[in-house]
Amino acid sequence: MSYNPLVSIVIPTFNRADKLSDAIESALNQTYKNIQVIVIDDGSTDDTAELVKKYPEVEYHWQKNGGQAAARNKGLKNAKGPILASLDSDDIWYPNFLERCVEKLESDHLDFVFANWDQDVKVGDSWDFLSGDPFLKPYHQHIKNNWSDLGNKELRDLFLKACPSPSSAVVIRKSSIVSGWDEQINIGDDWCMYLEMILTKKSKAAYTLDRLWRKRVDEINIYDGRKWSEILEFLYIADLKIKIDKFKHLLHKDELKILQRRYMASLVELSKHNLIREFNIPHSFRLLKRSFAIDIPFTLRTIPNVMMKGLGSKVKNLTEKFNKK
Repeated sequence: MSYNPLVSIVIPTFNRADKLSDAIESALNQTYKNIQVIVIDDGSTDDTAELVKKYPEVEYHWQKNGGQAAARNKGLKNAKGPILASLDSDDIWYPNFLERCVEKLESDHLDFVFANWDQDVKVGDSWDFLSGDPFLKPYHQHIKNNWSDLGNKELRDLFLKACPSPSSAVVIRKSSIVSGWDEQINIGDDWCMYLEMILTKKSKAAYTLDRLWRKRVDEINIYDGRKWSEILEFLYIADLKIKIDKFKHLLHKDELKILQRRYMASLVELSKHNLIREFNIPHSFRLLKRSFAIDIPFTLRTIPNVMMKGLGSKVKNLTEKFNKK
């Protein structure tokens, strides 16, 4: 059976004129042809607008800079198809990405699907990202015909612990999206959107380990371009606090504890960073105080674990440097 619903492709972008054309062309060159391509320019100051004029089949919308979540929401409002795919403007889909994903989404009546990718690194060759993902690995044993199906229980367990599906990896049914992307979120707006759907309704999804796209990396990536301390501060502390407050009424007691413990562990780790790397003792103690306010015993157990983990990393790095000499 063939499936041919209109797929609306949203490409949010901000000052990516050097890479945007690759993303647009990878969308236009899909073997799946029933598409609407929408570029949302989030207030770029480079020549993005002029570049998009080279592609008359692409819709272009400009907005005042509001972040990636606001750009995706504007794309959602302009999407005409029942299926949505959001391609980051620095990423590239391989030609059969949509064909493979739409066929699985439609044939099994799923809420969303996601595909593995080639992960670029700043130095060295790209690598297969999802095959070794520790959170996804337990579900690899269920792969059949190149896809592993995830029911509601599996999705709750998985997405409370991790987000193995960045925006460019996903094809989603528009009717499954609850309220769009949360514009308060700093980094993980896609993660928050998936959680809202999974926690609000009984959802079904699937993933493939076939690598169907490429994730490129540079210094201005929302996630990959940041230092680890910034990831802690924004994704695992600020964003996680928003998700805890937003979803706590939808979570079971043990599920809420998973999020709270990750939040506290991140506070402790960032506290260590501020103490040892930044020599900012007052801020270090403020971070610890926030963790103690939630759970004193857990915080006390976490402090030595974080310290030993940091020491282990330093010893490993020193050993590697010594062996290279």
